[in-house]
Amino acid sequence: MSTPIHIGSRRELLVDDFLIESLDGATFRLHHPTEQTDAFTCDAPWEGDWSGSATFIQDGDRYLMYYRGSTWPGVRQPYQFYQCYAESDDGINWTRPELGIIEFEGSKANNIVVKKNGAFEPFLDTNPDCHPDQRFKALTANGVLHAWSSPDGIRWVPMRDEPVITHGKFDSQNVAFWDATRGQYVAYYRAMRGPNDEMTEEGPQLGIDPNGPARDVMTCTSTDFLNWTEPQWLEYPGAPREQIYLNQIRAYHRAPHIFVGFPGRFVAGREIEKGLPTTEHPAYETANVTETLFMSSRDGLHFKRWGEAFIRPGPRWERWIYAATFPEYGLLVTKSAIEGAPDELSLYVHDGGSWAQRGTATRWRRYTLRMDGFVSVNAPLNGGTLITKPFIFHGRALTMNYATSAAGSIQVELQDPEGQPLPGFELTNYIFGDQIDGPITWEGANLRELSGRPVRLRVVLKDADLFSLQFTE
Repeated sequence: MSTPIHIGSRRELLVDDFLIESLDGATFRLHHPTEQTDAFTCDAPWEGDWSGSATFIQDGDRYLMYYRGSTWPGVRQPYQFYQCYAESDDGINWTRPELGIIEFEGSKANNIVVKKNGAFEPFLDTNPDCHPDQRFKALTANGVLHAWSSPDGIRWVPMRDEPVITHGKFDSQNVAFWDATRGQYVAYYRAMRGPNDEMTEEGPQLGIDPNGPARDVMTCTSTDFLNWTEPQWLEYPGAPREQIYLNQIRAYHRAPHIFVGFPGRFVAGREIEKGLPTTEHPAYETANVTETLFMSSRDGLHFKRWGEAFIRPGPRWERWIYAATFPEYGLLVTKSAIEGAPDELSLYVHDGGSWAQRGTATRWRRYTLRMDGFVSVNAPLNGGTLITKPFIFHGRALTMNYATSAAGSIQVELQDPEGQPLPGFELTNYIFGDQIDGPITWEGANLRELSGRPVRLRVVLKDADLFSLQFTE
């Protein structure tokens, strides 16, 4: 018998086989977010026609957005980046406050927070020892990465003159956050991994540039945000090598021991369909297309990366141009547009615009997803079974995030480590419906009696999806 896994009272997402010993008639299913309307269009004069690199942050009831405002090189002189700020009270409708900090063409009536070239990706520092004057932090790029901080997310200053990370490419979003589970800061950023060493008899693997190195992601950690460990390449066990441009990794707020990422896949060498509208963008000449993937990790280094797209470009031609359908950085909790429906997750994706048609304003489109709804264990109507590895929990109640059809159901059983049903915890009656934190109970049985003891779960599914589970007090 394997050593029991201690899950305590944490929520476990079924994004991988960490907790699962066997599936019979059931499989993992990657889910896909629902496309909503445009969330924001960069059409202010200082935002130009080459805006991008949006970062979305949730601070209690406040929603914050940071993004680059700039113009295609050579269009406006001198060429300049402006780091801009917008805010929202729902994560859906955004406004530009007049901050009065940076002058643009003789006026400070704008939402510019920093006049600085290079990437600028802020985050809300949840380190309990964080100084109030540094409640917001950011990695800023200009060939190397520097550390900046702010007390309010508006007024920013460098934390020191010297760079904090020097090995990498740094020409896309360089994300960082406080990892509460491990008590350290984590950074993820792009570098060039190569030269290309994945040639086959049929040629390079899909997504690998045959003429040069491949884009990939490096990570390092820090206890003070100033002194960082030597970087390491991410690993993707079982996945083919592909070009990853953005990583968009973060700790998932309902299960912070699990990191989720939405990497941008860069597919080189794909010819774009003839007859599409003409454009000056070099993507038409080099035939590069992009899209958004999903991946997850339990140690921050090894990621289960799905090969199937999380968000496809879709039917609109401009979404197939390089950088369109690239993910922005942020995963917010927002209200559903459906009356009485539970809150959902919102993420934001580059939606064509300036990359597809030079001179067109950049815009971002919002996508929504069920809470915990990245991956499920799914079974058809004729049924399937999930059996977990032995584990130890703490608590007196069990909830599950599940969805069934009208004819479908789930049934849950607790077993001893050898796989025998525990008295009083045999298969429940048929449970059907759609709940984010649906209670699972056994009549006349006290779940607390099993708290701290090794057990297994057996779940029988029929036309149902199981997304997550949690034992709680």
